[in-house]
Amino acid sequence: MTSKTEIESLLVLLDDPDPFIRESVQSRFSELGENAVPLLDEYRLELSDLEERKRVADIIHKLTFATLRDDFHEVLEKGVNNRKGLERAVFTLARFGNPTLRIKDYQRKLDHFAEMVEPTIRYRLDERRKMRQLIKFVFEDLNFSGDTEDYHNPANCFLDQVINRRRGLPITLSLIVMFLARRLDMPFFGVNMPIHFMLNYVGEKEEVLIDPYDNGAIVTYDQCYFFLKKNNIEPKPDHFKIASDLEILIRCIRNLIHSFERQELTARVEDLKELLSLAEMYEG
Repeated sequence: MTSKTEIESLLVLLDDPDPFIRESVQSRFSELGENAVPLLDEYRLELSDLEERKRVADIIHKLTFATLRDDFHEVLEKGVNNRKGLERAVFTLARFGNPTLRIKDYQRKLDHFAEMVEPTIRYRLDERRKMRQLIKFVFEDLNFSGDTEDYHNPANCFLDQVINRRRGLPITLSLIVMFLARRLDMPFFGVNMPIHFMLNYVGEKEEVLIDPYDNGAIVTYDQCYFFLKKNNIEPKPDHFKIASDLEILIRCIRNLIHSFERQELTARVEDLKELLSLAEMYEG
């Protein structure tokens, strides 16, 4: 057992000039393991100094990563081959940014969102109107949008933080739509287009491309071709195929790696590469 007082003392002693004392502190943290995490997290949230908060977050990460890796591997073993499995995997990945994340709390939030919009969709029998209603609900009523001010912020990659901030990347905004669509039995899919992840609505009568980063605007394939060529990418048919659930998960991890590389957080990048290697083992 430990106490908040001991945690605070240990954190102060981490800066002691005596290497023996610093090693003893590290040993004590290792001994406490994840039992220290709730108090560390409580202490972290009380800190006003950003560097101090970051240092405590690093300690929490070191104490929890092994469990996260094992849990992530277990999720992969169970299979990321349907939307429910992808949701479980993406929220498990979100623990990389928030080790104390209560996944069920956020799944209940998605349940609640689906319950909010379900009555308006149920009575709109035209599939295009149903599709538009869900897009309107996510991007207008709930106010989800692309983060145009801090695109590479890792928070845009973690689904819990995307839900909290209502900001995200094309892929995480797409996941919000796709996970609500799963609950509503609607045919939304992801398209793993280079640079810019897209949504695809595949109805009985029509197929529509949707840009989640442009508040759910409907786009044409010609617009996507122009976008790729403008970014020096030669468009290929594979760029517009529906992505598998595992492909989406792998892209989420690669986005995170890129975000942490930009922040020069080498240790976090190496841990993410370990998770990426695990996921890639299940490809094919």
